[in-house]
Amino acid sequence: MRAPVSWVREYADLPADVDGESLAAALVRAGLEVESVEVMGGEVNGPVVVGLVRSIDELTEFKKPIRWCQVEVGAEHGHPDTPGVRGIICGARNFVEGDLVAIALPGTVLPGDFLIASRETYGHVSDGMICSARELGLGEEHDGIIVLPPDSAAVGSDAKPLLGIGDEVLDIAVTPDRGYALSIRGIAREAATAFGVTFRDPGLELVELPAPEPGSEPHPCGSDDLNACDLFTLRTIVDFDPHAPTPLWMSSRLVAAGMRSVSLAVDITNYVMLETGQPLHAFDLGKLRGPVRPRAAADGEVLETLDHVERALNTDDLVISDDTGAIGLAGVMGGLTSEIDSESTAIALEAAHFESTKVARVCRRHKLSSEASRRYERGVDRVLAPYASARATALLLQLGGGRYLGMTAVEAAHEPVVIALPADLPGRTGGLHVASDSVLAHLRSVGCVVDQSTDPLTVTPPTWRPDLTDPADLVEEVLRLIGYDAIPSELPVAPAGFGLTDVQRDRTRVGRALAGAGYNEVLSYPFIGQAELDALGLPSDDARRELLLLANPLSDEQPGMRSTLLPGLVAAARRNLGRGSNDLALFEIGSVIALKPGQLPRGIDNPPRPPVAGRPSQADLDALVALLPEESRHVGVVLCGNRDRQGWWGGATSASWADAIEAMQSAARAVNRILEVRAGSAPMPWHPGRCAELVLDGVVVGHAGELHPRACESAGLPPRSSAAEVDLDALIAGATRVVSAPSVGTQPLAKEDLALVVDASVPASEVAQALRDGAGDLVESVRLFDVYEGPQVGEGKRSLAFSLRLRASDRTLSAEELAAAREGAVVEAARRVGAVLR
Repeated sequence: MRAPVSWVREYADLPADVDGESLAAALVRAGLEVESVEVMGGEVNGPVVVGLVRSIDELTEFKKPIRWCQVEVGAEHGHPDTPGVRGIICGARNFVEGDLVAIALPGTVLPGDFLIASRETYGHVSDGMICSARELGLGEEHDGIIVLPPDSAAVGSDAKPLLGIGDEVLDIAVTPDRGYALSIRGIAREAATAFGVTFRDPGLELVELPAPEPGSEPHPCGSDDLNACDLFTLRTIVDFDPHAPTPLWMSSRLVAAGMRSVSLAVDITNYVMLETGQPLHAFDLGKLRGPVRPRAAADGEVLETLDHVERALNTDDLVISDDTGAIGLAGVMGGLTSEIDSESTAIALEAAHFESTKVARVCRRHKLSSEASRRYERGVDRVLAPYASARATALLLQLGGGRYLGMTAVEAAHEPVVIALPADLPGRTGGLHVASDSVLAHLRSVGCVVDQSTDPLTVTPPTWRPDLTDPADLVEEVLRLIGYDAIPSELPVAPAGFGLTDVQRDRTRVGRALAGAGYNEVLSYPFIGQAELDALGLPSDDARRELLLLANPLSDEQPGMRSTLLPGLVAAARRNLGRGSNDLALFEIGSVIALKPGQLPRGIDNPPRPPVAGRPSQADLDALVALLPEESRHVGVVLCGNRDRQGWWGGATSASWADAIEAMQSAARAVNRILEVRAGSAPMPWHPGRCAELVLDGVVVGHAGELHPRACESAGLPPRSSAAEVDLDALIAGATRVVSAPSVGTQPLAKEDLALVVDASVPASEVAQALRDGAGDLVESVRLFDVYEGPQVGEGKRSLAFSLRLRASDRTLSAEELAAAREGAVVEAARRVGAVLR
């Protein structure tokens, strides 16, 4: 919100020595965010005077139309050869002889360090510049020069006060809870409170309008939804002059406030909105058919808004309509079919109060924001509409002529908010002494009506503060007016803690284990969309496609909470690959969301809302918990490129899906768990035949393997990239937290190497487990050290070579014991998987 200080002064009797910087400092202390203090035309250095165009000669011998103008600028500013008059070249076409214009004299410096000087151009000496708004730093308008109102100032006088040059403007970032500050009315009230001066309210001033002529009938209005629109008014003006100009004082203020001048009718609605905070909309009365009324849109209804965009509507949208259909998005933007234009002589002026969340949802759905919607979203004064429309009507009649036919309105019953506030609550909350009289004074300065005869105080907030709904809001008002700097800065004494929980320690162990294995941790946004799942090739019936959808997502492309870690890991890998990191080993520990059976992606329409004044009942808590989806922690990895780089020590070793399996095994070992690895047949994104199921206590808790070639291509990863993902909560649930030191064998170690031929489809892990079980308690470890496939073992077969380490804790193993262990291992492998000793 841009607020000219001169406009604020009209309603707050600020001391003469208060400038923009001191006013900004006072407003910041009161809790408003003043981002900057600007000076309109602050870069203009030198005289800018009022000139009278005496004559215009059209120079037609050039490629573009050029005018040679004789401009009277006063005796003290004229050219020595032509006293009181200067000849100036100008290309603008929007002025005529007899107009008053703004002249920058030679020696004046305009924005951009543009020095005005007498110079020969187009065959004449141009002795100054006839200025446009942009050339003076007053806005972006440059299609024509500034034409001053007739008789607005003496020829040769200083034009800067007329144009607002030198006026200070506050640029205020208005937070969602301070919608009243989106108006000069609200800012002036805060300024008056800060300096303890008189405030005159422009919003609730009674405006005397001419009595409608007998028999005149204002245009009818109604409302089909008094919940979404509890106040709707429509004033009717006819015989309006559509060509009446906007006065300079109004257009200058609009420009200073960041808006452009359009036409008198539009400028007045914008001016009153900026002044009072009440959005207004002017319809061309001649284009309306039947009563004007807010209603819910129909599914499939189409509305072309003023920005020339056709918008498909549904029942969630609130529209303004007449008998022809929708003519505007309520509280957001009008429709093109009913807009006023340069020929509109009859106006229907709308002023209404719309429910803030309804307007906000319409804006989000259509990706459309406007000055009106910004105010409605933050809350508009419930009773302001008829006052603001009366103010606008008076200006329309005063500046554009016409006749007033009256007002029609519809309104729902309005119940004011009443809050019980203990008088000592602001002091207890802020940690300082606040006298009861001070609490009363500050609340009344905000506009609250306070009944101090009750205990606690009974407080009725003003209608222009819809954000004040409970005692905490009133406490905030008192404390901010006292000054946040007066609140003592004392850190609370933190109670003695117990450190990390067991679960937190387990997660830390897993992260450290993966980091120690050479993986880098990444943190991804927990939001995904169907596009990421499409890139991974997930089947249409995959449960991970059922996403919990956010009510207000940061991005429409990622509207849901992630159901798997893989999209985030793949995106991180792709980003690093694009920056030249070709060998990657990434891991992430994070939450994933899964919908319960029958749960809707967007939840239910009216969830239970427990009270905030006290602890919810157990039944309320149980009802809320039942609505929550399933949330669990997962750990995932992704590998691309080489595991070991090439160097003087030898060639590179490519990362494989065996590394992804080992990563999950490392994570399990960190919490004293052992994952069973068995051949898997999971669908996309896994490669068929190169995927393993990771099993814990007979339950599949994750997968590891090579990503499908199509998934690698669509996700932007190199071929044969690998990944894994495991339910970390399931790993931790049965973790053994007793730390035991590994036993160190003191007896001699015996080694046996076995090469077994098995079917190519038999997992090596099953063979290793059979060898381990068959060899008995003497086995210390079983390690696969070679795999061979070729003509020597036959088609469909492969040879797996294992190294067995055998040791007894109390003796040296005999040859007979070694032979028995070896024989038992081979027999058990043959029994389980049909292995044949090679």
